[in-house]
Amino acid sequence: MLSACLEFLGMGLCLLGSLLVMIACGLPMWKVTAFIDMNIVVAQTTWDGLWMSCVVQSTGQMQCKMHDSVLALSHDLQTARALTVIAAVLGVAGLVVTIAGAQCTNCIKTELVKAKVVHAGGVVYIISGLLVLVPLCWMANNIIVDFYNPDVSSSKKREIGAAIYIGWAATALLLLGGTLLCCSCPQGAKSAYPINYAPTKTISANGDFDKRHYV
Repeated sequence: MLSACLEFLGMGLCLLGSLLVMIACGLPMWKVTAFIDMNIVVAQTTWDGLWMSCVVQSTGQMQCKMHDSVLALSHDLQTARALTVIAAVLGVAGLVVTIAGAQCTNCIKTELVKAKVVHAGGVVYIISGLLVLVPLCWMANNIIVDFYNPDVSSSKKREIGAAIYIGWAATALLLLGGTLLCCSCPQGAKSAYPINYAPTKTISANGDFDKRHYV
């Protein structure tokens, strides 16, 4: 019962984390305009994402433009694109693997094999979380370094956007859910080999052990 609860909880956390990864990947708010010094009062706000850049006017109108060339992007954006897409694909693959080995399904009959499949799904989710964490931390570090760099003008300074915070939340859910899936192995399925016990010795009518047990 405990293993089933851990399995359902881990699957739910991983599913939510995978959805957040997809949301963070599509949102354009990875970098947002920093309002500092002479840049406090502006007529527009700039959002930079993995796939597009958006300009939001003070009137509420928003215009977005897709990035024209992949090669013209910075290295952190190129890496973030690749790793977040791979992490999203791994999230879908982990869901399929976990459902196939879940205790509530009959895709696999053997309990030991089902436990190994669920464990493999947990490992896939953990890898997905780590792949998301790399571009998030890399881009956040670049934003902070540029923010405190005196050579960068105030108009070009950016702050950490909502998409990065959503990505960090997704990473935490994937790592926690993947760990729960790895720990949800049932007690009876942990041993790959059955334990064979020696037969008990019988006692004869006169109180002595049966001579058949002696060589």
